[in-house]
Amino acid sequence: MSYRVCVFSNDFQELPNVQTMRTVLLGVVTLGFCCQAFAASPPHTLLVGVDKRPTRSLNGEWHYLVEQPPSRELYDSHGQIRDNGYAQNTHPNISSGPHNSEYDFATAPTMHIPGDWNTQEPTLFRFEGVVWFEREFDFQPKAATHTFLHVGAANYKSVVWVNGKRICEHEGGFTPFDCDATAALHAGSNAVVVAVDSTRHQDDIPSVSYDWTNYGGITRDVSLVTVPTQFIDDYDVHLKRQDTFSAQAAKIIMGYVHVQGAAAGTAVSIRIPDAGVNTNAATDAEGNAHFEATANRLTLWSPEQPRLYQVEVSSGADALTDDIGFRDIRVDGTRILLNGKAVFLQGVNAHAEAPVRGGRANTDADVANIFSMLKDLHANFVRLCHYPHDERMLRTADRAGVMVWSEIPLWQNISFDKPEVYDKATAMLAEMIRRDRNKASVILWSVSNETPRNDTRTRFLTNLANEARRLDSTRLVTSALIGPKVDQQIVVQDDPLAAGLDVVGQNQYIGWYEGKPEDADTKTWRLPQKPIIMSEFGGEAKFGNHGGPNDRWTEEQQANLMEHQLTMIRKIPQVRGTTPWVLMDFRSTTRNIPRLQDGYNRKGLFSEKMEKKQAFGVFEKAYREHSVGKAE
Repeated sequence: MSYRVCVFSNDFQELPNVQTMRTVLLGVVTLGFCCQAFAASPPHTLLVGVDKRPTRSLNGEWHYLVEQPPSRELYDSHGQIRDNGYAQNTHPNISSGPHNSEYDFATAPTMHIPGDWNTQEPTLFRFEGVVWFEREFDFQPKAATHTFLHVGAANYKSVVWVNGKRICEHEGGFTPFDCDATAALHAGSNAVVVAVDSTRHQDDIPSVSYDWTNYGGITRDVSLVTVPTQFIDDYDVHLKRQDTFSAQAAKIIMGYVHVQGAAAGTAVSIRIPDAGVNTNAATDAEGNAHFEATANRLTLWSPEQPRLYQVEVSSGADALTDDIGFRDIRVDGTRILLNGKAVFLQGVNAHAEAPVRGGRANTDADVANIFSMLKDLHANFVRLCHYPHDERMLRTADRAGVMVWSEIPLWQNISFDKPEVYDKATAMLAEMIRRDRNKASVILWSVSNETPRNDTRTRFLTNLANEARRLDSTRLVTSALIGPKVDQQIVVQDDPLAAGLDVVGQNQYIGWYEGKPEDADTKTWRLPQKPIIMSEFGGEAKFGNHGGPNDRWTEEQQANLMEHQLTMIRKIPQVRGTTPWVLMDFRSTTRNIPRLQDGYNRKGLFSEKMEKKQAFGVFEKAYREHSVGKAE
């Protein structure tokens, strides 16, 4: 179910708070500014739990063709998508007859999907533009079913055709989408063509300038998913949130199951055998079956005991089983409470960079490597920056007992004054939350990172934070703030955005971008009286480069800087978590100091080859001894 609320306004800055708008205008349609702020689902099909269904993988070798800008095969002279060029997947007539558009997928080179084109083809390492992908596959349609083409992520804009028929479009490089291919498929040989455009634009999310490599391509799994005519496309199964947490009362499971195409009154079953839950519900006119049931026995999920339960949902001919944990996360003053107990988040930032091999992380081996580094660090928390990561990361965090901060890529210079950009942000937020709301490990939704402070941005992000709460009231909302300048002895963070957050992230780089490492020792921070996560801090060092504690780019200097940071952080009473920047060196085409950076951001505790720098030892010891901060 979704609402489209339209508000007449000539000034986006004057839009009221989202909660107020929802109360006054829900269901009202007028002329003027339209936003998707109140959509209960993204503006296209998005199947939840695809990795828990039988699927037909289309991973493997795909043919590809590179289109140098301007992209005349994807876009016409008016910027509209063309359906009569490469999308038709014709072959050149080598004997007689008319030419096609001077292309041929059948004889084109191949590239592995999922995968970014930057690290697979040297000539495309810095390429940003359109690459076309094609694959043929055999298929036998089944009666009374729908078949979707599922794409885990493709960066940044995607257009999909099956057998020459356009079946969907998607914008956003880090969230999944599902294209209904039923009407385009036929028995026998079929062909799918996907055009992926990684060109940057000012009004994209993220915008034109960011500090990581713009990996283009179909970067996550592709598969065919066949479901019955009436099918479960979404579900939310969670521990009921009480006004105050009580371990004795934490036994009520609630949520909904949405059945696409179901008439009102369609039966739905929810079973959690190991928790003694066996209940039924019926869909309403919008296909939602709401339920509430008491578990006879329930162990709450935590880092010490990451208990997952097999949750079985079914309706008619459709059924699936997901692995879900149940826990309560909330704030109490400046404390973060997990299942009623104060917790300190011993964490680190992590980009979706594949260790050792490089490129976008998207395999079981990539995830295993990342979590081995987190384990060595004794981390119980990870900030997955600056965009939603592969679903494997969240599944593994669930099993490993690692708490997660997940965010959408609203990074720095976003066009906060444009309603259409707000539409994109709410769509990406809805996609992230819809995919991962059943992951116990996710405790924080983040709406942004390091955004410039002004009234327009503050209204935009406050409304977005409220939208996150509307979509999911069981988690906390945060953002990583930048500033103020730290050249004064007393550092005052009075960003008004903090008022709209449950937990405040604070980025700062004392000793690297500002001042000297030892300057941190004497700083006094005046921070909001909320839980604070020191969300970014650090300095660069190339693995194996040695020198004195004040020699830049050396392991010794990086470790020295981190020691001074910990001295400062220990004196800030409301700090409830630390995430140094960053777990591992990652590629960034803006980092161009030869022999020191070579195209990498070198602030990692590990090198890109998983080699431990001296700064790793600083945090390994602090986290092992629990000497960084206090939960209370």
